[in-house]
Amino acid sequence: GRTLDLGGIFPPLATPFSPMQEVDYGRLEGNVHRYGSIPFRGLVVLGSNGEYPYLAPQERLEVVSCVRRALPRDRLLLAGSGCESTQATIQMTLSMAEAGADVALVVTPCYYRGAMTSAALVQHYTEVADASPIPVVLYSVPANTGMDLPLEAVVTLAQHPNILGIKDSGGDITRIGLMIHKTQQEDFQVLAGSAGFLLASYALGASGGICALANVLGAPLCQLHRLCHEGHWQEARELQHRLIEPNTAVTRRFGIPGLKKVMEWFGYYGGPCRTPLAPLSPPQVEELRGAFSSNGWL
Repeated sequence: GRTLDLGGIFPPLATPFSPMQEVDYGRLEGNVHRYGSIPFRGLVVLGSNGEYPYLAPQERLEVVSCVRRALPRDRLLLAGSGCESTQATIQMTLSMAEAGADVALVVTPCYYRGAMTSAALVQHYTEVADASPIPVVLYSVPANTGMDLPLEAVVTLAQHPNILGIKDSGGDITRIGLMIHKTQQEDFQVLAGSAGFLLASYALGASGGICALANVLGAPLCQLHRLCHEGHWQEARELQHRLIEPNTAVTRRFGIPGLKKVMEWFGYYGGPCRTPLAPLSPPQVEELRGAFSSNGWL
């Protein structure tokens, strides 16, 4: 499993819902087919952007099966399988593998965050990676969990033969640089968790990115990946600058309802979120549009 190359861009797919808030598998398949024309390394399902906490276990499996069927074999499918308990995470990871996931993306358990010491997290991930039939990618997303996966835990876990890498969405570039530096002896791949610090991550040796913005600006993000890899830093910098405001708009500022609205403008199916995530107000939609149009994307 260690040889699996995560180098490239992965969109963390939004889960399409019908107006009645049921998962719309037809629309999901349609979006996946449209992403086929973009040189992504693969797709992520059931990440934070996939409204993962709002999906029933059966829906999670059906989402993975649906996307795997619609996805060319040479594209990787990463699936979120993190649950609060180690036992539930192992069970979900086994189910994801069976449904066709190539890699399990495992978010930090966080409900009892005060008890989530480095030692507790190392034990959790070690047990999951030991039991998993597919490689595991660690996932740190402090904006949603209220906690970082401690650097020392990452460095320890990087030594596990079934742990491929980490998606780090915190945006602390010093931490990312140190993480890459301290895991150089291992076959460990660091993925930037957002498009706002993608160039900076590449400059420090990151392998790729799992970026919400790739759902709508996939081709430019793949271009940024290529420019950085070929050392065209001036062009890469100009492109990165134009991605910062759109990225902030579909993440911190307006979140998944914002992302789904922009998907409609770019010809994908966005649709509603499940409640309690609420649609944007008309002034918010205007601000969202401005973030894209002022940077030349609309």
